[in-house]
Amino acid sequence: MDHNKIVATTLKPPPKKYGVTHWSSRLLAQHLGVGNATVARAWRQVGVQPWRAESFRFSTDPELVAKVTDVVGLYLNPPTDAIVLCVDEKSQIQALDRTAPVLPMQPHLIERRSADYIRHGTTTLFAALEIATGHVTGALKPRHRRQEFLAFCKQVARAYPDRELHLVMDNYAAHKTPRSRTGSPRTRASPCTSRPPTRPG
Repeated sequence: MDHNKIVATTLKPPPKKYGVTHWSSRLLAQHLGVGNATVARAWRQVGVQPWRAESFRFSTDPELVAKVTDVVGLYLNPPTDAIVLCVDEKSQIQALDRTAPVLPMQPHLIERRSADYIRHGTTTLFAALEIATGHVTGALKPRHRRQEFLAFCKQVARAYPDRELHLVMDNYAAHKTPRSRTGSPRTRASPCTSRPPTRPG
């Protein structure tokens, strides 16, 4: 069968009778009455990958260009005698204990773990990555509020005494860290996303 027909069919949604949103090579081969290998070759030839998807988002932030210019400028041309840190936080990390030990991977067997667990609450991870060296300053906090984030910013400032700091962070974090509250006039926050600021908690 002509590869062009295989690709053309691939780019159209499967009939509703199949109950799927994307073609698999086996389903398309069955639908067209060809071999699975024929479909796979056609897909490789033109780089079609129906099983993959990416997401995107259009920004409505009127300050997006200024933010991108600020952040990219910090990476491409860091200020003299200053430290550039990429700061982020991960909240609601679950502290879990499985009810049985994890069974390690073995030949012909994948790693296995019990489906049930004991939950010991959550924690929040704050981290600041030094762009030039890869060094990370981190902290675990029991909650994810303004005061925890500001305490972490003060910890970062203490880790780099007598150095000007540029913190690249998302709008949520930048909104929680006005310079007057970080405990260090040497610290400057640069928001790097177009998400509207979250109201402080």
